[in-house]
Amino acid sequence: MIRKSSSLFRRKAIEQHESNLKRVLGPLDLTTLGVGAIIGTGIFVLTGVAAAKYAGPGLVLSFLLAGIICAFAALCYSEFASTVPASGSAYTYSYTTFGELIAWILGWDLILEYGFASAAVASGWSGYFQSLLSGMGLHLPQALTGAFNPEKGTVIDITAVVITLIIATLLTRGVKEATRANGVMVAIKLIVVFIFIGVGIFYVKPDNWEPFLPFGFNGVAAGAATVFFAYIGFDAVSTAAEEVKRPQRDLPIGIIVSLAVCTVLYVIVSLILTGIVPYHMLNVSDPVAFALEFVNMNGIAWIISLGAITGITTVLLVMMYGQTRLLYSMSRDGLLSPVFSKVSGKSGTPAIGTWISSVIIALFAGLIPLDHLAELTNIGTLFAFTIVSLGIIMLRRTQPDLKRGFRVPLVPLIPILSALGCVYLMFQLKALTWYTFIIWLAIGLVVYFLYGRKHSLLNPEQIQK
Repeated sequence: MIRKSSSLFRRKAIEQHESNLKRVLGPLDLTTLGVGAIIGTGIFVLTGVAAAKYAGPGLVLSFLLAGIICAFAALCYSEFASTVPASGSAYTYSYTTFGELIAWILGWDLILEYGFASAAVASGWSGYFQSLLSGMGLHLPQALTGAFNPEKGTVIDITAVVITLIIATLLTRGVKEATRANGVMVAIKLIVVFIFIGVGIFYVKPDNWEPFLPFGFNGVAAGAATVFFAYIGFDAVSTAAEEVKRPQRDLPIGIIVSLAVCTVLYVIVSLILTGIVPYHMLNVSDPVAFALEFVNMNGIAWIISLGAITGITTVLLVMMYGQTRLLYSMSRDGLLSPVFSKVSGKSGTPAIGTWISSVIIALFAGLIPLDHLAELTNIGTLFAFTIVSLGIIMLRRTQPDLKRGFRVPLVPLIPILSALGCVYLMFQLKALTWYTFIIWLAIGLVVYFLYGRKHSLLNPEQIQK
């Protein structure tokens, strides 16, 4: 397991993954967890921006392209989740397959994905909530309505802070309680999506689909890279591995079913959306509600807005959940402070770590404008998907007899297609996104060499203790 004391690629054996978390989740819990994470900001916000700026009516192809790439990645995640049923997602898988340094890079990358995505989603939730208040004639003081911006007179986005802390409270009460609340909210937002489909289909004008590809296939690809944020979430299902009753069977079900359901809904909604409203008019923050207002269905548009708030709440819940379980896994391995892996005896959750990470997320959501976080989150997720896909090929070669509850078909073809597809979408993102991502990884390497490598449980000095 440890070839040299100085090895940067010491691997953690699968049987070393021990857990103090309660196993209480089943396949339905996991599916609603996945749908809760996936359907939210993407379908209620990014659809309009991607159609107006990148793909036009060809947005449906963008969703299909991103969905196919995600499907390949989901198959790879499913095999890993059924083979290494431990919290930590891509971080844990890479620790078993590639070794500690790559695992750290993936873990640090996922901290970026879950943490900053949570902050961005909280900001989006705040925007919808304040819009809903305005519709009822209620207004918050200007200083409390947005991130710090002296020009606009805003100091803190107080509703973003409050919703983050409410979700933290729910998460520390216990994972079963959190998934029950998530299940209720998922049901509400699915009803709202079906209302939009059922009403909107009667207002579709096929003429609005022409030209279908106003920006060409390059626009479709750029749109896919943008709406990829809409699919982030199915990987968060795998972070629940240590709280699942039968992880080898139930994790693949939760991952694949949630992704399939959401892809179908995205395709249908994008077709109806661009069929109701000319694509160039969709660059708005609430495109689904805007489409119904466009055809004078204001009453239903209000219901859609309420459903959007509910939908975005579930995304925030699952993203923050994934963040806490990732920090739990990295802390348990010695790479981060032990405070993040201290489990509450009452709730069976890493309560202290949850509050620490949640307060940090709340500060980012409340004080810092997060305009570019969707792309930054995308590149982090695509990078993680690429490593996981390649990890399947390596694990098949290094441990071919390992017990697997689920096996990716057509290996190495599907993992290679998954990795190539993710890299292709990464190169559709802006240069600034790449620069920021590289700086983030560089900071992570400094943290690893100053703290993580020394305190790692695979460090011979720690083993001797």
